[in-house]
Amino acid sequence: MTKATSAKSQKTTIEQVLNQQVANLNVLYVKVHNYHWYVRGEKFFTLHAKFEEIYNDITLKMDEVAERLLTIKGSPVATMKEFLEITTIQEAKGNEDAGKMVQNLIEDLATVSEEVLEGIQLAEQATDHVTADILTGIKGDFEKHMWMLRSLLG
Repeated sequence: MTKATSAKSQKTTIEQVLNQQVANLNVLYVKVHNYHWYVRGEKFFTLHAKFEEIYNDITLKMDEVAERLLTIKGSPVATMKEFLEITTIQEAKGNEDAGKMVQNLIEDLATVSEEVLEGIQLAEQATDHVTADILTGIKGDFEKHMWMLRSLLG
């Protein structure tokens, strides 16, 4: 394998990782928005506001990841069909109670955090420090959201 071929395969792998996260972030956005609209119960005001904060954060991240993909001459997935084909996040079922919403969201944020760690490592191996930095920011922010949501559950 030549150095150029090796670099190309690393770039393709980074593109795949970024596309996976474009899909995950879009599905997660829709899911959290669903939770924002349909949360009920004694924690309504707290969760309604927290879910809005999280989906607004996800919106910024999905755009940043897609734009990074375009910057490195990749093609981000951009339709619901494509998102659902490659996401590792499950859609909301629509009948979750507040506790289940929070638990599902913690699990989804953990999934993305684990997956971006793999992306960080790939980007660092390819000396793509910008991509590694973007993914590191996502990981840190999602870990903070998980901590806050776990604290809410007690």
